[in-house]
Amino acid sequence: MLDPADPAAFRSLAHRVLDDALDGLEHVADGPAWRPLPDLVKAALMQPVPTAPHDLAEVYAEFQSAIEPFGNGNRHPRFLGWVHGNGTPSGVLAEMLAASLNANLGGREHSAVYVERAVIAWSAEIFGFPPTASGILTSGTSLANLIAVLVARRSALGEAVRVEGVAGRRLVGYASRAVHRCVPDAFDITGLGSAALRRIATGCDQRIDIDCLRAAIAADRAAGYHPFMVIATAGTVDVGAIDDLDALADVCAAEGLWLHVDGAFGALAILSPEHRNLLRGIERADSLAFDFHKWLHVPYDAGCVLVRDPTLHRAAFASAAAYLAPAAAGTAAGEPWFADYGPELSRRFRALAIWFAFKEHGTRRLGAAIAENCRQAKRLGRRVEASRDLVLAAPVALNIVCFRFDDGSRSAESLDRLNAAIAVDVQQAGVAVPSTTVLDGRCVIRINLTNHRVTDADLDVTLEAIIASGRRLAQRVYKVAVNA
Repeated sequence: MLDPADPAAFRSLAHRVLDDALDGLEHVADGPAWRPLPDLVKAALMQPVPTAPHDLAEVYAEFQSAIEPFGNGNRHPRFLGWVHGNGTPSGVLAEMLAASLNANLGGREHSAVYVERAVIAWSAEIFGFPPTASGILTSGTSLANLIAVLVARRSALGEAVRVEGVAGRRLVGYASRAVHRCVPDAFDITGLGSAALRRIATGCDQRIDIDCLRAAIAADRAAGYHPFMVIATAGTVDVGAIDDLDALADVCAAEGLWLHVDGAFGALAILSPEHRNLLRGIERADSLAFDFHKWLHVPYDAGCVLVRDPTLHRAAFASAAAYLAPAAAGTAAGEPWFADYGPELSRRFRALAIWFAFKEHGTRRLGAAIAENCRQAKRLGRRVEASRDLVLAAPVALNIVCFRFDDGSRSAESLDRLNAAIAVDVQQAGVAVPSTTVLDGRCVIRINLTNHRVTDADLDVTLEAIIASGRRLAQRVYKVAVNA
Protein backbone atom coordinates (compact mmCIF):
# COMPACT_ATOMS: atom_id res chain seq x y z
CA MET A 1 0.00 0.00 0.00
CA LEU A 2 1.26 3.47 -0.90
CA ASP A 3 -0.94 5.49 1.46
CA PRO A 4 0.80 7.26 4.37
CA ALA A 5 1.91 5.06 7.25
CA ASP A 6 1.20 7.98 9.58
CA PRO A 7 -1.98 9.72 8.37
CA ALA A 8 -1.80 12.40 11.07
CA ALA A 9 1.76 13.40 10.14
CA PHE A 10 0.84 13.45 6.46
CA ARG A 11 -2.19 15.63 7.17
CA SER A 12 -0.04 18.09 9.12
CA LEU A 13 2.48 18.32 6.28
CA ALA A 14 -0.30 18.69 3.72
CA HIS A 15 -1.77 21.66 5.60
CA ARG A 16 1.66 23.28 5.72
CA VAL A 17 2.19 22.68 1.99
CA LEU A 18 -1.13 24.32 1.13
CA ASP A 19 -0.45 27.27 3.43
CA ASP A 20 3.00 27.73 1.88
CA ALA A 21 1.57 27.58 -1.64
CA LEU A 22 -1.09 30.19 -0.87
CA ASP A 23 1.48 32.39 0.90
CA GLY A 24 3.63 32.20 -2.20
CA LEU A 25 0.78 33.42 -4.39
CA GLU A 26 -0.21 36.15 -1.95
CA HIS A 27 3.33 37.55 -1.89
CA VAL A 28 4.47 36.67 -5.41
CA ALA A 29 4.95 40.36 -6.29
CA ASP A 30 7.49 40.75 -3.49
CA GLY A 31 10.13 38.73 -5.31
CA PRO A 32 11.81 39.04 -8.69
CA ALA A 33 9.82 38.42 -11.86
CA TRP A 34 12.27 35.67 -12.80
CA ARG A 35 15.39 34.04 -11.36
CA PRO A 36 18.11 32.39 -13.43
CA LEU A 37 18.38 28.70 -12.61
CA PRO A 38 21.87 27.99 -11.14
CA ASP A 39 23.90 25.17 -12.65
CA LEU A 40 24.18 23.53 -9.23
CA VAL A 41 20.39 23.35 -8.98
CA LYS A 42 20.12 21.90 -12.48
CA ALA A 43 22.64 19.23 -11.55
CA ALA A 44 20.84 18.47 -8.29
CA LEU A 45 17.58 17.94 -10.17
CA MET A 46 19.18 15.58 -12.70
CA GLN A 47 20.09 12.84 -10.23
CA PRO A 48 19.66 9.10 -10.93
CA VAL A 49 16.25 7.56 -10.36
CA PRO A 50 15.54 7.02 -6.65
CA THR A 51 15.44 3.35 -5.70
CA ALA A 52 14.92 3.79 -1.96
CA PRO A 53 12.11 5.73 -0.29
CA HIS A 54 12.66 9.25 1.04
CA ASP A 55 10.86 10.97 3.88
CA LEU A 56 8.09 13.11 2.39
CA ALA A 57 9.10 16.15 4.44
CA GLU A 58 12.58 15.90 2.90
CA VAL A 59 11.07 15.67 -0.58
CA TYR A 60 9.04 18.80 0.11
CA ALA A 61 12.13 20.60 1.44
CA GLU A 62 13.91 19.82 -1.83
CA PHE A 63 10.94 21.26 -3.75
CA GLN A 64 11.17 24.46 -1.69
CA SER A 65 14.87 24.92 -2.34
CA ALA A 66 15.32 23.68 -5.91
CA ILE A 67 11.99 23.98 -7.73
CA GLU A 68 9.65 26.60 -6.27
CA PRO A 69 12.09 29.57 -6.48
CA PHE A 70 12.97 28.98 -10.14
CA GLY A 71 9.69 28.92 -12.02
CA ASN A 72 9.20 30.66 -15.36
CA GLY A 73 7.76 33.70 -13.59
CA ASN A 74 4.26 33.73 -15.06
CA ARG A 75 2.61 34.13 -11.66
CA HIS A 76 4.33 37.52 -11.23
CA PRO A 77 2.55 40.80 -12.11
CA ARG A 78 5.47 41.81 -14.35
CA PHE A 79 5.54 38.62 -16.41
CA LEU A 80 4.75 40.28 -19.74
CA GLY A 81 6.57 38.39 -22.44
CA TRP A 82 4.66 35.31 -23.49
CA VAL A 83 0.95 34.55 -23.55
CA HIS A 84 0.72 32.76 -20.20
CA GLY A 85 -2.00 33.07 -17.60
CA ASN A 86 -1.18 33.87 -13.96
CA GLY A 87 -3.25 31.20 -12.22
CA THR A 88 -5.40 31.89 -9.15
CA PRO A 89 -5.52 30.62 -5.56
CA SER A 90 -8.82 28.85 -6.23
CA GLY A 91 -7.15 27.09 -9.14
CA VAL A 92 -4.76 25.55 -6.64
CA LEU A 93 -7.71 24.18 -4.70
CA ALA A 94 -9.41 22.88 -7.84
CA GLU A 95 -6.29 21.06 -8.98
CA MET A 96 -5.85 19.56 -5.52
CA LEU A 97 -9.45 18.34 -5.51
CA ALA A 98 -9.15 16.97 -9.05
CA ALA A 99 -6.07 15.03 -8.00
CA SER A 100 -7.90 13.68 -4.96
CA LEU A 101 -10.65 12.28 -7.21
CA ASN A 102 -8.09 10.97 -9.73
CA ALA A 103 -10.79 10.76 -12.39
CA ASN A 104 -10.15 9.48 -15.91
CA LEU A 105 -12.19 11.57 -18.35
CA GLY A 106 -11.95 9.12 -21.23
CA GLY A 107 -15.57 8.27 -20.54
CA ARG A 108 -17.89 6.17 -18.38
CA GLU A 109 -20.60 7.31 -15.98
CA HIS A 110 -19.29 9.63 -13.27
CA SER A 111 -19.65 13.23 -12.17
CA ALA A 112 -16.41 14.50 -13.72
CA VAL A 113 -17.74 13.69 -17.20
CA TYR A 114 -20.76 15.88 -16.60
CA VAL A 115 -18.59 18.73 -15.33
CA GLU A 116 -16.67 18.67 -18.62
CA ARG A 117 -19.93 18.52 -20.56
CA ALA A 118 -21.13 21.58 -18.64
CA VAL A 119 -17.92 23.46 -19.46
CA ILE A 120 -18.28 22.57 -23.15
CA ALA A 121 -21.92 23.72 -23.13
CA TRP A 122 -20.96 27.01 -21.45
CA SER A 123 -18.23 27.54 -24.05
CA ALA A 124 -20.64 26.90 -26.92
CA GLU A 125 -23.05 29.44 -25.43
CA ILE A 126 -20.30 32.06 -24.99
CA PHE A 127 -19.21 31.81 -28.62
CA GLY A 128 -22.66 31.52 -30.16
CA PHE A 129 -22.30 27.91 -31.25
CA PRO A 130 -25.48 25.82 -31.32
CA PRO A 131 -26.32 23.88 -28.14
CA THR A 132 -25.83 20.67 -30.12
CA ALA A 133 -22.16 21.48 -30.77
CA SER A 134 -19.60 19.04 -29.46
CA GLY A 135 -16.28 19.75 -27.82
CA ILE A 136 -13.49 18.36 -25.76
CA LEU A 137 -10.90 19.75 -23.37
CA THR A 138 -7.28 19.37 -24.41
CA SER A 139 -3.79 20.16 -23.17
CA GLY A 140 -3.93 23.39 -25.16
CA THR A 141 -4.77 24.99 -28.48
CA SER A 142 -1.96 23.12 -30.26
CA LEU A 143 -3.79 19.81 -29.74
CA ALA A 144 -7.17 21.49 -30.25
CA ASN A 145 -6.05 22.80 -33.65
CA LEU A 146 -4.79 19.33 -34.57
CA ILE A 147 -8.18 17.83 -33.69
CA ALA A 148 -9.94 20.46 -35.82
CA VAL A 149 -7.72 19.72 -38.83
CA LEU A 150 -8.49 16.00 -38.47
CA VAL A 151 -12.24 16.66 -38.33
CA ALA A 152 -12.03 18.95 -41.37
CA ARG A 153 -10.00 16.30 -43.22
CA ARG A 154 -12.64 13.67 -42.37
CA SER A 155 -15.36 16.04 -43.59
CA ALA A 156 -13.54 16.60 -46.88
CA LEU A 157 -12.55 13.02 -47.69
CA GLY A 158 -15.16 10.90 -45.93
CA GLU A 159 -14.84 7.74 -43.87
CA ALA A 160 -12.20 6.14 -46.08
CA VAL A 161 -9.51 8.63 -45.04
CA ARG A 162 -9.21 6.95 -41.63
CA VAL A 163 -8.28 3.66 -43.32
CA GLU A 164 -6.60 4.68 -46.57
CA GLY A 165 -5.06 8.01 -45.57
CA VAL A 166 -5.14 10.98 -47.88
CA ALA A 167 -4.54 8.59 -50.79
CA GLY A 168 -3.04 11.16 -53.14
CA ARG A 169 -5.84 13.68 -52.67
CA ARG A 170 -4.17 17.07 -52.92
CA LEU A 171 -5.82 18.76 -49.97
CA VAL A 172 -4.75 22.34 -49.25
CA GLY A 173 -5.69 24.76 -46.51
CA TYR A 174 -5.17 28.46 -45.94
CA ALA A 175 -4.04 30.70 -43.10
CA SER A 176 -2.33 34.05 -42.76
CA ARG A 177 1.43 34.44 -42.60
CA ALA A 178 0.94 35.28 -38.93
CA VAL A 179 -0.51 31.85 -38.14
CA HIS A 180 0.85 30.07 -35.06
CA ARG A 181 3.50 27.41 -35.71
CA CYS A 182 1.25 24.65 -34.35
CA VAL A 183 -1.01 24.91 -37.44
CA PRO A 184 1.61 23.89 -40.03
CA ASP A 185 2.70 21.29 -37.48
CA ALA A 186 -0.86 19.94 -37.49
CA PHE A 187 -0.78 19.65 -41.29
CA ASP A 188 2.49 17.76 -40.95
CA ILE A 189 1.19 15.39 -38.27
CA THR A 190 -2.05 14.63 -40.13
CA GLY A 191 -0.16 13.50 -43.24
CA LEU A 192 -1.14 16.49 -45.36
CA GLY A 193 2.33 17.98 -45.22
CA SER A 194 3.13 21.48 -44.01
CA ALA A 195 3.43 22.67 -47.63
CA ALA A 196 -0.30 22.00 -47.99
CA LEU A 197 -0.92 25.00 -45.75
CA ARG A 198 -0.86 28.10 -47.92
CA ARG A 199 0.41 31.16 -46.04
CA ILE A 200 -1.59 34.13 -47.25
CA ALA A 201 -0.29 37.70 -47.12
CA THR A 202 -1.46 40.07 -44.43
CA GLY A 203 -2.21 43.76 -44.61
CA CYS A 204 -0.59 46.47 -42.53
CA ASP A 205 -3.07 45.53 -39.78
CA GLN A 206 -1.56 42.00 -39.70
CA ARG A 207 -4.91 40.46 -40.74
CA ILE A 208 -5.24 38.01 -43.61
CA ASP A 209 -5.76 39.67 -46.99
CA ILE A 210 -9.16 38.45 -48.20
CA ASP A 211 -8.49 39.21 -51.89
CA CYS A 212 -5.21 37.30 -51.76
CA LEU A 213 -7.03 34.39 -50.14
CA ARG A 214 -9.67 34.27 -52.88
CA ALA A 215 -6.96 34.39 -55.54
CA ALA A 216 -5.02 31.55 -53.88
CA ILE A 217 -8.11 29.34 -53.71
CA ALA A 218 -8.90 29.95 -57.39
CA ALA A 219 -5.29 29.25 -58.41
CA ASP A 220 -5.21 25.99 -56.44
CA ARG A 221 -8.48 24.77 -57.92
CA ALA A 222 -7.17 25.55 -61.41
CA ALA A 223 -4.00 23.60 -60.65
CA GLY A 224 -5.94 20.51 -59.55
CA TYR A 225 -5.66 20.92 -55.80
CA HIS A 226 -8.53 20.33 -53.38
CA PRO A 227 -9.04 23.32 -51.04
CA PHE A 228 -10.75 22.12 -47.87
CA MET A 229 -10.29 24.57 -44.98
CA VAL A 230 -9.36 28.06 -43.87
CA ILE A 231 -7.73 28.67 -40.48
CA ALA A 232 -8.52 32.13 -39.16
CA THR A 233 -6.54 33.65 -36.32
CA ALA A 234 -8.23 35.44 -33.43
CA GLY A 235 -5.26 37.05 -31.72
CA THR A 236 -1.99 36.69 -33.62
CA VAL A 237 0.98 35.81 -31.45
CA ASP A 238 3.06 38.77 -32.57
CA VAL A 239 0.61 41.68 -32.29
CA GLY A 240 -2.79 40.30 -31.22
CA ALA A 241 -4.53 40.99 -34.54
CA ILE A 242 -7.88 39.31 -35.24
CA ASP A 243 -8.72 38.27 -38.80
CA ASP A 244 -11.98 39.50 -40.34
CA LEU A 245 -13.97 36.45 -39.28
CA ASP A 246 -17.20 37.51 -40.95
CA ALA A 247 -15.48 38.00 -44.30
CA LEU A 248 -13.69 34.66 -43.96
CA ALA A 249 -17.00 32.96 -43.15
CA ASP A 250 -18.43 34.44 -46.36
CA VAL A 251 -15.49 33.10 -48.38
CA CYS A 252 -15.83 29.64 -46.84
CA ALA A 253 -19.58 29.56 -47.44
CA ALA A 254 -19.11 30.53 -51.10
CA GLU A 255 -16.25 28.06 -51.66
CA GLY A 256 -17.56 25.15 -49.58
CA LEU A 257 -14.62 25.23 -47.16
CA TRP A 258 -14.35 24.40 -43.48
CA LEU A 259 -13.73 27.49 -41.34
CA HIS A 260 -11.62 26.90 -38.25
CA VAL A 261 -10.66 29.67 -35.82
CA ASP A 262 -7.43 29.50 -33.85
CA GLY A 263 -8.48 31.70 -30.95
CA ALA A 264 -5.85 30.57 -28.43
CA PHE A 265 -6.15 33.73 -26.34
CA GLY A 266 -7.90 36.33 -28.50
CA ALA A 267 -11.20 34.48 -28.80
CA LEU A 268 -11.90 35.09 -25.12
CA ALA A 269 -12.04 38.85 -25.75
CA ILE A 270 -15.66 38.01 -26.55
CA LEU A 271 -16.28 38.17 -22.79
CA SER A 272 -15.54 41.90 -22.85
CA PRO A 273 -18.58 43.85 -24.13
CA GLU A 274 -16.34 46.58 -25.56
CA HIS A 275 -14.21 44.09 -27.53
CA ARG A 276 -16.66 41.37 -28.57
CA ASN A 277 -17.40 43.15 -31.86
CA LEU A 278 -13.82 42.28 -32.90
CA LEU A 279 -14.92 38.62 -32.91
CA ARG A 280 -17.99 39.15 -35.09
CA GLY A 281 -18.41 36.06 -37.26
CA ILE A 282 -16.82 33.62 -34.82
CA GLU A 283 -20.25 32.08 -34.28
CA ARG A 284 -20.21 31.02 -37.96
CA ALA A 285 -17.08 28.89 -37.62
CA ASP A 286 -17.19 25.13 -38.11
CA SER A 287 -14.68 24.71 -35.29
CA LEU A 288 -12.89 26.83 -32.73
CA ALA A 289 -9.82 26.26 -30.57
CA PHE A 290 -8.88 28.32 -27.52
CA ASP A 291 -7.19 28.12 -24.13
CA PHE A 292 -8.57 28.54 -20.62
CA HIS A 293 -5.04 28.67 -19.19
CA LYS A 294 -4.24 31.98 -20.86
CA TRP A 295 -6.73 34.83 -20.41
CA LEU A 296 -8.96 32.98 -17.94
CA HIS A 297 -5.96 32.02 -15.75
CA VAL A 298 -6.99 28.41 -15.19
CA PRO A 299 -3.95 26.32 -14.13
CA TYR A 300 -2.00 24.66 -16.92
CA ASP A 301 -2.97 22.84 -18.96
CA ALA A 302 -6.50 23.55 -20.20
CA GLY A 303 -7.40 24.06 -23.86
CA CYS A 304 -10.61 23.39 -25.77
CA VAL A 305 -11.93 22.63 -29.21
CA LEU A 306 -15.56 23.17 -30.21
CA VAL A 307 -17.07 21.59 -33.33
CA ARG A 308 -20.37 22.71 -34.82
CA ASP A 309 -21.32 19.30 -36.20
CA PRO A 310 -21.02 16.63 -33.46
CA THR A 311 -21.57 13.80 -35.94
CA LEU A 312 -18.54 14.80 -38.01
CA HIS A 313 -16.51 15.33 -34.84
CA ARG A 314 -17.22 11.83 -33.54
CA ALA A 315 -16.74 10.24 -36.95
CA ALA A 316 -13.16 11.54 -37.01
CA PHE A 317 -12.15 9.64 -33.85
CA ALA A 318 -14.62 6.97 -32.70
CA SER A 319 -13.56 3.36 -32.93
CA ALA A 320 -14.81 0.07 -31.49
CA ALA A 321 -13.02 -2.10 -28.93
CA ALA A 322 -14.69 -4.80 -26.86
CA TYR A 323 -12.81 -3.83 -23.69
CA LEU A 324 -14.02 -0.23 -24.05
CA ALA A 325 -17.60 -0.91 -25.05
CA PRO A 326 -20.15 1.45 -23.47
CA ALA A 327 -23.10 -0.07 -21.64
CA ALA A 328 -26.70 0.95 -21.11
CA ALA A 329 -26.26 1.06 -17.34
CA GLY A 330 -23.58 0.82 -14.67
CA THR A 331 -20.11 2.33 -14.64
CA ALA A 332 -19.64 1.81 -18.38
CA ALA A 333 -22.70 3.93 -19.23
CA GLY A 334 -22.50 7.66 -19.98
CA GLU A 335 -22.27 7.43 -23.76
CA PRO A 336 -20.95 9.24 -25.74
CA TRP A 337 -17.49 9.01 -24.24
CA PHE A 338 -14.93 11.77 -24.67
CA ALA A 339 -12.47 9.18 -26.01
CA ASP A 340 -14.60 9.21 -29.18
CA TYR A 341 -13.90 12.93 -29.79
CA GLY A 342 -10.12 13.07 -29.59
CA PRO A 343 -6.96 10.95 -29.69
CA GLU A 344 -6.60 10.40 -25.92
CA LEU A 345 -8.12 7.53 -23.96
CA SER A 346 -6.65 8.67 -20.64
CA ARG A 347 -7.62 12.25 -19.82
CA ARG A 348 -7.23 14.13 -16.56
CA PHE A 349 -9.97 16.14 -14.85
CA ARG A 350 -9.11 19.52 -16.44
CA ALA A 351 -12.72 20.63 -16.31
CA LEU A 352 -12.86 21.09 -12.54
CA ALA A 353 -10.52 24.11 -12.45
CA ILE A 354 -12.44 25.69 -15.34
CA TRP A 355 -15.74 25.01 -13.57
CA PHE A 356 -14.31 26.65 -10.43
CA ALA A 357 -13.18 29.71 -12.40
CA PHE A 358 -16.58 30.27 -13.99
CA LYS A 359 -18.43 29.61 -10.76
CA GLU A 360 -16.21 31.85 -8.61
CA HIS A 361 -15.83 34.82 -10.94
CA GLY A 362 -18.61 34.65 -13.54
CA THR A 363 -18.19 35.79 -17.12
CA ARG A 364 -18.70 39.49 -16.32
CA ARG A 365 -15.76 39.62 -13.92
CA LEU A 366 -13.56 37.55 -16.22
CA GLY A 367 -14.47 39.82 -19.12
CA ALA A 368 -13.67 42.91 -17.05
CA ALA A 369 -10.15 41.57 -16.37
CA ILE A 370 -9.67 41.03 -20.11
CA ALA A 371 -10.90 44.55 -20.86
CA GLU A 372 -8.51 45.96 -18.25
CA ASN A 373 -5.54 44.29 -19.97
CA CYS A 374 -6.61 45.81 -23.29
CA ARG A 375 -6.92 49.24 -21.66
CA GLN A 376 -3.45 48.83 -20.16
CA ALA A 377 -2.05 47.88 -23.59
CA LYS A 378 -3.49 51.04 -25.16
CA ARG A 379 -2.03 53.15 -22.36
CA LEU A 380 1.36 51.49 -22.72
CA GLY A 381 1.27 52.09 -26.46
CA ARG A 382 0.71 55.81 -25.84
CA ARG A 383 3.62 55.89 -23.39
CA VAL A 384 5.85 54.26 -26.00
CA GLU A 385 4.81 56.81 -28.62
CA ALA A 386 5.59 59.64 -26.19
CA SER A 387 9.09 58.33 -25.42
CA ARG A 388 12.14 59.73 -27.20
CA ASP A 389 13.91 56.36 -26.80
CA LEU A 390 11.21 54.03 -28.12
CA VAL A 391 9.40 53.51 -31.42
CA LEU A 392 6.05 51.71 -31.64
CA ALA A 393 6.47 48.83 -34.11
CA ALA A 394 2.79 48.02 -34.78
CA PRO A 395 -0.64 49.37 -33.87
CA VAL A 396 -1.99 48.07 -30.57
CA ALA A 397 -4.76 45.78 -31.80
CA LEU A 398 -5.77 44.12 -28.55
CA ASN A 399 -3.41 43.33 -25.67
CA ILE A 400 0.08 43.21 -27.18
CA VAL A 401 2.49 46.14 -27.53
CA CYS A 402 5.52 45.81 -29.80
CA PHE A 403 8.18 48.48 -29.84
CA ARG A 404 11.86 49.07 -30.39
CA PHE A 405 14.53 50.89 -28.46
CA ASP A 406 16.15 53.25 -30.97
CA ASP A 407 18.73 55.87 -30.04
CA GLY A 408 18.91 56.98 -33.67
CA SER A 409 22.64 56.40 -33.97
CA ARG A 410 23.13 52.86 -35.22
CA SER A 411 22.21 50.47 -38.03
CA ALA A 412 19.05 48.39 -38.13
CA GLU A 413 21.12 45.23 -37.56
CA SER A 414 22.84 46.76 -34.55
CA LEU A 415 19.44 47.76 -33.16
CA ASP A 416 18.23 44.17 -33.59
CA ARG A 417 21.07 42.95 -31.37
CA LEU A 418 20.53 45.76 -28.88
CA ASN A 419 16.82 45.10 -28.46
CA ALA A 420 17.37 41.38 -28.02
CA ALA A 421 20.00 42.15 -25.36
CA ILE A 422 17.67 44.58 -23.57
CA ALA A 423 14.99 41.91 -23.13
CA VAL A 424 17.48 39.44 -21.65
CA ASP A 425 19.02 42.12 -19.44
CA VAL A 426 15.67 43.10 -17.92
CA GLN A 427 14.75 39.44 -17.40
CA GLN A 428 18.03 38.57 -15.69
CA ALA A 429 17.72 41.62 -13.44
CA GLY A 430 14.43 40.16 -12.21
CA VAL A 431 12.58 43.43 -12.86
CA ALA A 432 10.21 42.11 -15.51
CA VAL A 433 9.86 39.50 -18.23
CA PRO A 434 9.40 41.01 -21.69
CA SER A 435 10.02 38.93 -24.80
CA THR A 436 11.02 39.66 -28.38
CA THR A 437 9.63 38.87 -31.79
CA VAL A 438 10.36 39.82 -35.39
CA LEU A 439 8.18 42.28 -37.32
CA ASP A 440 9.03 43.28 -40.87
CA GLY A 441 12.37 41.55 -40.47
CA ARG A 442 13.38 43.52 -37.39
CA CYS A 443 13.72 42.43 -33.75
CA VAL A 444 11.25 44.19 -31.48
CA ILE A 445 10.46 44.04 -27.78
CA ARG A 446 7.05 42.56 -27.08
CA ILE A 447 4.84 43.20 -24.08
CA ASN A 448 1.88 40.85 -23.78
CA LEU A 449 -0.91 41.50 -21.29
CA THR A 450 -2.71 38.35 -20.23
CA ASN A 451 -2.03 39.14 -16.60
CA HIS A 452 -4.73 39.83 -14.03
CA ARG A 453 -2.17 40.96 -11.42
CA VAL A 454 -0.42 43.65 -13.47
CA THR A 455 -1.01 47.31 -12.64
CA ASP A 456 -0.23 50.52 -14.49
CA ALA A 457 2.60 51.03 -12.01
CA ASP A 458 4.08 47.64 -12.97
CA LEU A 459 4.03 48.65 -16.62
CA ASP A 460 5.69 51.97 -15.81
CA VAL A 461 8.45 50.17 -13.90
CA THR A 462 8.92 47.78 -16.82
CA LEU A 463 9.14 50.54 -19.41
CA GLU A 464 11.58 52.53 -17.29
CA ALA A 465 13.74 49.42 -16.87
CA ILE A 466 13.75 48.80 -20.62
CA ILE A 467 14.77 52.40 -21.36
CA ALA A 468 17.47 52.38 -18.69
CA SER A 469 18.81 49.07 -19.96
CA GLY A 470 18.79 50.33 -23.55
CA ARG A 471 20.72 53.46 -22.67
CA ARG A 472 23.25 51.53 -20.60
CA LEU A 473 23.81 48.78 -23.16
CA ALA A 474 23.96 51.27 -26.04
CA GLN A 475 26.64 53.23 -24.21
CA ARG A 476 28.60 50.04 -23.51
CA VAL A 477 28.48 49.09 -27.19
CA TYR A 478 29.54 52.61 -28.13
CA LYS A 479 32.57 52.47 -25.81
CA VAL A 480 33.61 49.07 -27.14
CA ALA A 481 33.38 50.38 -30.71
CA VAL A 482 35.46 53.48 -29.86
CA ASN A 483 38.12 51.49 -28.02
CA ALA A 484 38.35 49.05 -30.91
